[in-house]
Amino acid sequence: MDTIEVVAAVAVRGDGTILACRRAAGRASAGLWEFPGGKVEHGESASDALEREIREELGVEGVVGDLITRDVTLVGEVMIDLACYWMSFATAEPSGSTDHDALRWVTPAELLTLNWAPPDLPAVRLLRGDQPRP
Repeated sequence: MDTIEVVAAVAVRGDGTILACRRAAGRASAGLWEFPGGKVEHGESASDALEREIREELGVEGVVGDLITRDVTLVGEVMIDLACYWMSFATAEPSGSTDHDALRWVTPAELLTLNWAPPDLPAVRLLRGDQPRP
């Protein structure tokens, strides 16, 4: 069984809202919400991959912080090894995305009102306080 290493950014505004992104039609997991990010390329560090993905997807510069959680989820025939990191934006906040058709800032309480991609759910539960942080 193949495993894909993926990184994602959890960006939080000063008011406590968290950035959620909805996968656009025609993309894998279309219509599901996720934290922005993507695959780690061969020879690339997790933080370099996340900075690159945020620059490519959202058109902004991000600063990677600490690891929040890392979980492995079976999706179809593939294991998704997703590491979620805190991120702040070094430039303006994103206003659009190449991979998403909606960007939304939501409170922790609103997180579960969205239909999340399964690999992101462990981080969502952590951010809501539904499970203890590692």
